[in-house]
Amino acid sequence: MNLDFLDDYKDPYLKTNQGKGVFLAGVLFGYMAKCQNDEIKKAPIFKQLDFGRMNMRSLKKQLSRVPQLIYAYEGVSKYSGFFTKLAAKAGELLFSDGQKDLGVDGNFAFTVGFSNGAEFFWKIFKKIELNENMSEEGN
Repeated sequence: MNLDFLDDYKDPYLKTNQGKGVFLAGVLFGYMAKCQNDEIKKAPIFKQLDFGRMNMRSLKKQLSRVPQLIYAYEGVSKYSGFFTKLAAKAGELLFSDGQKDLGVDGNFAFTVGFSNGAEFFWKIFKKIELNENMSEEGN
C-alpha cells in the first residue's frame, strides 16, 4: 500500500492522521461505488452517504459495513483484499487521532477522495500489487 503521494499535498487537515483516514475512507467508498455502477450517482453506496453533513459517527457506521458491502456486490468483491486493507488503514488512522468531528475539512477531504476514488485507489495499490494480490481475499 502506497500512501507517499499524500505527502505532496499541503492541506493541514490532510497532514493529520484523521485527515488521512477520512480521505482514505472517501477513496474506498468512491471506488466501491464505481465498481457497483459505472454511473456513480446510481450506485447504492452513493445513495447511503450524507455528503457535506457527514460526522465521525456516520463515517464509522459506514466503515463498519465494508465487509458486508464487499460480498453483497459482485463488482466490489473482485478487489475484496484491497478494499479490506484500505478500510483497515482508514480505521487505524481514525483511531490514532482521537474523536474530533469531521467538520468542513473532513467533509471536503472525504468528498475529494470519493470523487477521485478510482485514480487514488490505483495510486495506493500500484499495478505490481494488483498482480501479486489479485486473488487475495481479505488479507
